[in-house]
Amino acid sequence: MYTPLKDWQVDRSTIQTIGRDLQRPECILAEPNGTIWTADARGGVVELRPDGSQRVVTPFADATNKTTTQEGYENRFIQAQGSLPNGLCFSSNRDAGPSDFIICNWGTNAIETMTRDGQLRTLYTEIDGQPLGKTNFPLRDSKGRIWFTVTTRTEPWSDQINTRATDGYIGLIDERGIRIVAEGFCGTNEIRFDPAEEWLYVVESTAWRISRLRVQPDGTLTDREVYGPARLPGFPDGFAFDVVGNLWVTLIFTDVLIAITPEGDVLTLLDDSNPTTKKALFDAYDNRAVTPDLLGQTMGTIAPWMASLTFGGPDLQTVYLGSLRGTTIPFFRSPVAGQNMIHWKS
Repeated sequence: MYTPLKDWQVDRSTIQTIGRDLQRPECILAEPNGTIWTADARGGVVELRPDGSQRVVTPFADATNKTTTQEGYENRFIQAQGSLPNGLCFSSNRDAGPSDFIICNWGTNAIETMTRDGQLRTLYTEIDGQPLGKTNFPLRDSKGRIWFTVTTRTEPWSDQINTRATDGYIGLIDERGIRIVAEGFCGTNEIRFDPAEEWLYVVESTAWRISRLRVQPDGTLTDREVYGPARLPGFPDGFAFDVVGNLWVTLIFTDVLIAITPEGDVLTLLDDSNPTTKKALFDAYDNRAVTPDLLGQTMGTIAPWMASLTFGGPDLQTVYLGSLRGTTIPFFRSPVAGQNMIHWKS
């Protein structure tokens, strides 16, 4: 199958940025009107308007949340201290009016909802009588159900990189409440549906792979299998489909953007890695000896700790990169449009 990505890579000279003074802009949501929303470590989100202005929406003002030093990143972001909104999704389609946000909070281990004026409400902190664990990413389907991931129940979470504990899981929130629908994952991260919602794709960050499961009408997940290579060239974090079936994937820490073609080939679209720190991290990973200090030293320069990507713009051909250590959002043009996300539909 022909793919427009076969002989294409991101031209670094064309990369632009939006936003300023952002804190941990991990997850990005794009709206058809050009507005961009990003998670923010001050406990909420930031609205980036098409006219270049921006607005921080946070349920509280806490000056101690400001972390700009290396020590701050290691103590707060790696150790997950305080409120750290991670994955976001909208609670409804745009024809229902301004939507609230569903938030998986990496710092508080909770699933929350927040209005666009900052009214925050905690939905869940437990499942089956146990703490949720490291909530990572929420996703809404066409039936209005909320799917979410928990990366690990290991504390501190960073230990799981070495233990490879398969204690991650996928949960579902519907009219029956909250429940686990699939478990046994190694570092569960983002999840995405194919256009027909036939398959649910899941990142297993610390296993360096993508898996997928078939979605049954009642929310049951079956037929689990690895999608693409059994081992990717790094830690996958966020991903998104384009309209011809390529799965774009960010590799965090080393800051590489790849695509998995429908045939299972891996294409490198952007490589912002540091060869020295990359080798040190990969050697430590293979020896199960990754430390917070080593993680803190490993990053690129464009979107440090590149964590996610989102297609936006009027033609869905603008790619925005989320990151854990950046203060702005890089973006560039793609030769192919992204999959039409559910919140674009009216």
